[in-house]
This record gives sequence, C-alpha cells and structure tokens, in this order.
Amino acid sequence: MDDVIVIGAGPAGLQAALTLGRMHRSVLLLDSGEYRNATVAHMHNVVTHDGTPPSQFRTVARAQLESYADVTVREATATAVSGAADDFSVTLDDGTTARARRVILATGVVDDLPDIPGLAELWGRRAFTCPFCDGHEHAGRQVALLGTARAAHLVALLGRIAAGITVFPLGESPSDEERRALETRGARVHAAPAAAVRADGDGVRVETAVGDVVVDGVFVATGSMRQRAPFAEQLGLRMLSSGAIEIDEFGRTSVAGVSAAGDLAHRATLPGPVASVVMAAAAGQMAAAGLVQELAAH
Repeated sequence: MDDVIVIGAGPAGLQAALTLGRMHRSVLLLDSGEYRNATVAHMHNVVTHDGTPPSQFRTVARAQLESYADVTVREATATAVSGAADDFSVTLDDGTTARARRVILATGVVDDLPDIPGLAELWGRRAFTCPFCDGHEHAGRQVALLGTARAAHLVALLGRIAAGITVFPLGESPSDEERRALETRGARVHAAPAAAVRADGDGVRVETAVGDVVVDGVFVATGSMRQRAPFAEQLGLRMLSSGAIEIDEFGRTSVAGVSAAGDLAHRATLPGPVASVVMAAAAGQMAAAGLVQELAAH
C-alpha cells in the first residue's frame, strides 16, 4: 500500500508527485495520457516555460521524477476509486487494483465546445478560450469571438491587445443592450451567427450565411466544461455550481483522505477554476503538502 495515489499526470499531478517524493512518501502517479492542453502547441504565461510545448514540459517533469525512489509512475487509466481514509482502492483499466492511504485527484476537465463545424480541429492551435494564455500572440491582429455569453468580459481583456474584435453570435442574436455594451467597448457584432470555422492560410475563416470573415485567431466566448473522470461522483464529493469539486485551502475535499488539485476543483470563495499551468502546479504542491502533514500526524 502506497502513502498516496495521484490520479492524473498533468501539471497538478506531476507537482504533487514531486512534492511527495521529496518528502519520502511513497506515491504512485497514474498517467492516462489524456491532458486538457493536449492540442496546444505552446504554453504561455508560465514563468521559465513561456513558449514551451506542453509535451516537453511533461517529459522533463517525468525525467526529474525518476530521481526519487519513492515515486512510481505508471501509464494506466484509473476507472474507479473506492474505500476510505487509510485504505483506498483504485481500479485500473487493465483490471488490476492499487491501494493507498490517501488519494489526490488531478484528472482535470474536458472542454465542451460549441457545436460549430471545424472548431474542434482548430482548438488549441488557432481557437482559444483564455486571453492570459493566448491573447498576447494576437497583439495588433484581428480576432473573432464566438458566442456572446462571455463576450463582454473577453472584449474587455482583449481590447488592449487585439487591433479589432468581431463578435459572432451563436444561435440567438444578442439583445440590443448586449450589442450596445459590446460596441461601446470597441467590438463589432456581426449580423449573422457563425456557421463554421476553418483554417485559411495563417488565419481562420469564419463562415456565415451572409458572407465570410477572415481573422487571425478565434476565442470562444461560450461553452462549458465537465469532469474528465467519474471519481467525484463515485466518492460522493461535494460539488460547486461551476461543476468543479469543492476543496479547502489545502486541496482537501468533503471526503476524508481525498484531495483534488488542478482545474477540476476550486474553493467555494472563487467563481470557478482557473485554467493555468502555474495555478495547477501550485494546487498540486499544496494538496501534497497538506497530505504530508496529515500523514505525519497519524
């Protein structure tokens, strides 16, 4: 039985495993090979790694974990988690079971994109959601916003960066009040909804019923996210209205012995999770440090 099983090997899980290994706590890190930023060419807004491909980041992290005898990395997908503090069982996709005194969930979330033909193919390369991660690369360029749900917020952030912003409704057209608010901030609201998007040279062609518009990049102003794995439901964890797992300052969930780190969880005082490599790694370190303290007390 290990001290901790960490499920998920993105930034949160990798950092949690590193912290536990440095404190000589036996940890099993399960890497399913699925990552939220799998389609992203380069990470941004990550100190010392600005512009680093996510795959390279993971490769370096995995190599560094090899220096710690208490860390075992296994390329496997967890399918179920059961048990209680001091005796959790994690079922793997090969039918085997691993056991640990504590569990850290770091499986992340899945983005549910608007149903627009071509968008999935551009996701992470020419279509984005986070101005902090990908806004600067569009400085002085033309961008499109798909949807109006978060358009005002994105226009406020991107307005200082992009040369021009065109908002394309999805389905229902914005109200007169929404349209005025967007135009007041300098955005243009297109007359017709976006019907499809596709690569066009180095840019993106947004197709509509009344003509196409070519821009340099696309930001999605609508859509949702969901838990990548079923463990929160299996364990009966308390959830927040954002769809994320509720945690405290040390990443502890509502079930004793289970912690969560990364964009699948956040504190109730925050409106939602932050899609950030730095924040995910910090959450992984905090969750691991909390469990080190907890295990030392028993």
